[in-house]
Amino acid sequence: MIVVGSDHGGLELKAAIKRLLVDRGVAVEDCGTDNGDSVDYPDFGIRVARKVSDGAAEKGILFCGTGIGMSIVANKFPRVRAALATDPFMARMAKEHNNANILVLGGRVLNEETARQMVCTWLDSTFEGGRHQGRLDKIAALEKELMK
Repeated sequence: MIVVGSDHGGLELKAAIKRLLVDRGVAVEDCGTDNGDSVDYPDFGIRVARKVSDGAAEKGILFCGTGIGMSIVANKFPRVRAALATDPFMARMAKEHNNANILVLGGRVLNEETARQMVCTWLDSTFEGGRHQGRLDKIAALEKELMK
């Protein structure tokens, strides 16, 4: 299952990506927002990031106007590796090198076709492990130290 969430700035792109995921046979849980009224992005980023952090969902996708705000809030959670991507190469590297479990997309900076390519690339890519795992282990150790 993939959890998705957006503020008003990412609402339209979230709807398009939800359709893509369903078409691919992926179970989707939508954590909001569900209308175009102005809302605070942290409220929805928290919902998605908490589910990924707690293991209730394996992956998430967040959307806001630029993706910056959602990236900041999601990366406050332990075990979350949220990656803001702006093209398919970044989406691939987010998975292959960083094993990103949340992809963040900007609804005001991406067109639908590019976003669809990015999500497919991220989903179809595989974490390479090796030297990249050692780097993630350092991040995990830092999280553990900071949580004391």
